[in-house]
Amino acid sequence: MVRQQIVIKNKFGLHTRAAARLVDIAKKFQSKIELVCHDRNVDCKSIMSVITLGAQQGATFNLVVSGDDESEATQAITQLIDDKFGEKE
Repeated sequence: MVRQQIVIKNKFGLHTRAAARLVDIAKKFQSKIELVCHDRNVDCKSIMSVITLGAQQGATFNLVVSGDDESEATQAITQLIDDKFGEKE
């Protein structure tokens, strides 16, 4: 299991388009991929779950990934977040 703290960096937070990009990346992997904040665990493969977080710029989460391809999944998702979901500000 990989657990890594992440910060949402893009200007508009985890809005619908950014959430869709996250879900698209997560679905490429077999590992279980979750965002954890306080007592909430959200499945990164579910668009509705991710959107309900309402995460704004600066929101901090733990990314928890477990499975055979956890390292690759963690790297892909952290890269997406570091690249601000491909958005230009």
